[in-house]
Amino acid sequence: MQTTDELVTAADPMTATSRAQGVSGAPIRTQVLIIGGGPAGSTAAALLAQDGIDVTLLEKAVHPRFHIGESLLPANIPLLEKLGVKEKVEAIGMPKWGVEFNSIESDMKTHIEFAEAFDKSMPYAYQVRRADFDHILIDNARDKGANVTEGCRVRTVDFQKAHVAIKAQLADGRQQDYLADYVIDASGRDTFLANQFKSKQKNRKHNSSALYSHFTGVERYEGKREGDISLFWFEHGWFWLIPLSDGTTSVGAVCWPHYLASRKVSVEQFLMDTIAMAPKLADRMKNAVRVGEVHATGNYAYTSSKSYGDRCMLLGDAYAFIDPVFSSGVLLAMQSAFVGVDAVKACLHEPKKAARELAKFDHHMRRGPSIFSWFIYRVTNPAMRFLFLNPRDFLQTKAAVMSVLAGDIFHNKAIWPSLYVFKGIYYLSSLFNPMRTLDAWRRRKINIRDPEAGSV
Repeated sequence: MQTTDELVTAADPMTATSRAQGVSGAPIRTQVLIIGGGPAGSTAAALLAQDGIDVTLLEKAVHPRFHIGESLLPANIPLLEKLGVKEKVEAIGMPKWGVEFNSIESDMKTHIEFAEAFDKSMPYAYQVRRADFDHILIDNARDKGANVTEGCRVRTVDFQKAHVAIKAQLADGRQQDYLADYVIDASGRDTFLANQFKSKQKNRKHNSSALYSHFTGVERYEGKREGDISLFWFEHGWFWLIPLSDGTTSVGAVCWPHYLASRKVSVEQFLMDTIAMAPKLADRMKNAVRVGEVHATGNYAYTSSKSYGDRCMLLGDAYAFIDPVFSSGVLLAMQSAFVGVDAVKACLHEPKKAARELAKFDHHMRRGPSIFSWFIYRVTNPAMRFLFLNPRDFLQTKAAVMSVLAGDIFHNKAIWPSLYVFKGIYYLSSLFNPMRTLDAWRRRKINIRDPEAGSV
């Protein structure tokens, strides 16, 4: 591993020229190269750059660009404060104080606020246009000193003996070479390194697809509840309804893959037909007008068998993606960057600490998705729906579940006893309703299968 002094820095005339002009054929030297400028990559770049590490971030798109995943969690707020961007996010965000669950079987609905969680210091989050949010984060990385190049797609990563050689393609078609000491894959669902290492695996316990767009004219609640997210269960999955600050509303269905593959009409019509299956949602959208494209996405759930390798690590969705029902994606991405940069700095400057920091990072990467997944795998189960629609704070179980929904899962040890009680209640409820439980298990086994149909 090379030290900082051994690197060719931007003070080198050749490197300075290649950074400024993107000269094809002149390798750019950098300590850390990050693939992808979403929340994980931009957060890691900002943190590394502010610590004086020479970091280069390559993003295939040009911000602002569309991305789904607009609902943040309260646990995001401290991270935004540490990055110094909270005020900018607040300016574009819609405050979200709670979540509403709507029954599939009746008119019943339940509203719960994040202030009911264990930690009362995180009572709200934001709903954001990801194009604007991600733009803020990548600009922050640039302002902190990261060398950011947008419209630049990484093509190959070659782990050589002395360094990591990266070939990338600029927007005008030119190739640019890079030499790095360390590579961070924050490529999101492109899963660049997981594909290269053949470590990407389908999540055998879960499988879902998504269908979504943006609308105006969707009915909202008044006052403090205007920005709260609403969840609607329906026969083939669940819907989100996310109010945004510009007056538009994000509406999407996360559904079983075989249902999405059954489409025989246009994707636009299919979305509206699906919305009609959730009467309470359809009622709130009776005056809605679609103002965005309809997007359909399949093969949702996956993970990588490893979170790091020789001189590299995987952050956020580049490592794993799970169902977005609890809006955990951006939090897991940003949190992985905060933990990951400590391991990267150890690898670069304190190799004796590297193994310990990488083990800590790996544990973190596995723990986050596993905590959310326990709920995600069961969220369509009748027993779990009943518990969400009928929250009781028996032995602080409601506070513990709200702590999970707020994303407060990494540092708050107080939630675990009550969370175990909640899980016990769920299992007892399932045990005392054996026929319902067996039927739900059979349905889920069918629903998560991979359809033989082609792409949507």
